[in-house]
Amino acid sequence: MIPKIILGKGPKAVRRTIGYLFGPGRANEHTDPHLVASWNDFAPDPGRSPHRAPKDVEDQLATQLDQPVQMLGDKAPKYTVWHCPVRAAPEDPILTDAQWADIARRIVAATGIAPDGDPDGCRWVAVRHADDHIHIAATLVRQDGRRPKRDHDQRAVQREARQIEVDYGLRRLKPGDGTAAKHPTSKEHFKAKRLSQDATSREILRLRVRRAVAAASSEAEFFAFLKVTGVDVRPKTEPSGDVTGYSVALPGDVNKQGEPIWFAGSTLASDLSLPKIRTRLTDTSPEPVAIPPGDPWHQATAATERIPHHLTHGDEHTAQGQLVALGAALDLLPLTAPTTARAELERAAAVFERATRSRIAADLGSARVLRRSVQAIWRTPAPGGDGSGLVMLIDAALTAVAFARHWHRTRQHAQQEAAAEKALLHLQNAYAQITGPVLASLAQRSPGLQVKRRFAHHLQEAVPEHAERILNDPAFDALATVLAEAEAAGHNAVAVLGQALGQRPLDDARNPARALTWRIRRLGERHAPSPRAQAANARSTAQRPGTRTHTTAGVPPQQQPPAQRR
Repeated sequence: MIPKIILGKGPKAVRRTIGYLFGPGRANEHTDPHLVASWNDFAPDPGRSPHRAPKDVEDQLATQLDQPVQMLGDKAPKYTVWHCPVRAAPEDPILTDAQWADIARRIVAATGIAPDGDPDGCRWVAVRHADDHIHIAATLVRQDGRRPKRDHDQRAVQREARQIEVDYGLRRLKPGDGTAAKHPTSKEHFKAKRLSQDATSREILRLRVRRAVAAASSEAEFFAFLKVTGVDVRPKTEPSGDVTGYSVALPGDVNKQGEPIWFAGSTLASDLSLPKIRTRLTDTSPEPVAIPPGDPWHQATAATERIPHHLTHGDEHTAQGQLVALGAALDLLPLTAPTTARAELERAAAVFERATRSRIAADLGSARVLRRSVQAIWRTPAPGGDGSGLVMLIDAALTAVAFARHWHRTRQHAQQEAAAEKALLHLQNAYAQITGPVLASLAQRSPGLQVKRRFAHHLQEAVPEHAERILNDPAFDALATVLAEAEAAGHNAVAVLGQALGQRPLDDARNPARALTWRIRRLGERHAPSPRAQAANARSTAQRPGTRTHTTAGVPPQQQPPAQRR
């Protein structure tokens, strides 16, 4: 059950609200509008007065609702209308008028509009004009002339909605913590549908602003990227000349007067206000010690692979900063991906956005390497080489998102946990779409049978409990290719294999050969160690039968969150 509070102002706010509730709707979607409850249980009902003109009854109802406000004259509050649509989920049973009436009374009581047993509470009505929802409209002056005590009514209405779901056996939504981005309004949804758009202007702008933040290393770059992506920008400039905010609009998105529809950054999401963006750009500015030169795909993958460790061993502020950086990486990944996987990556980024915010302050400086390496990738026209860089990064992101889900679960961040769960599904779909061509390309360069037998022997000695699965995996030819290429680059195959096995257990891998392929590909492209170092690594690997039980980020396997299946 989804309630949403909207405040109205102006001399005709009450009449305008009643006119909308009993009218046909913006797309003729209102059917049989009528009252199901009111403050006195006998308010005039424009939908059930067959012998009177509906407009006359609407006028009478608006007048009665507005009477306490009018009694105050110039002392009336700025906002005079409290409007709360309450919608059931599509799979919920159709409720009766009596049930909706009970729900309306519970909500006005919980929010302080009309407390139980208080005869002087605000005047209100509940209107039903569809099977799945009602609208509660109230005036914000009590009948004794005082203002209602509705502190934190947004939280109160959500809390009561969760209890109503339990009492009526309705779909139970995840409780929030007040950090979610603002949802598009019904009006915005209708407009998008009328224009045959898949998303509302608010959602499109939020995505483009997030991408600009993820890509920018300075405030000037941020605004430049917005303009390049087709976003109109209007800075908020104070008399002193200081820019304290900004608004964005889509070209051609205008109101009835033909004026652009502007959205302030803070109304797209709380972390997209200009002060928050400035803090983020400052905290993630180039570090005192520059990132060593190298393949940005490898650097981003290595940084992403460290996220589980930060989530399990770091403090909460560091962990939250890592999640913000992971969200920024997912925001930019679709721009580097092949067309076949772009849609799934965009969906993953869109839903994971909710998992990047909580009440915990983020230490953004802890994720500089990931942010800088992803920015370097974005500035590269296409993934390097055969596309394995993108596959390796998504492979690491799958595990990071799985740990993010677990991190939120342990802190009872229900909405963020659900968002990470959905993001995992989209990432898995994208991963499946991308890996096929890359593995096929590697398999075409597979070494001869004798070399593959030698690699099989190494696998049977290093990880006997998984050897059969790896050797029977369709991706074994690709694994043999990257092992052979690592040897050609000067690496010791046994040592590289041992390092790859030590990075993370294979217990949660549905395709172990595929998982090893990406690890060895990245290890093999590093600078080959000297013969003396190789010998030391080989002795170390031989003395460590524990390669079978290495843990992820120092967490014993039995305590790890169930990761994604690849």
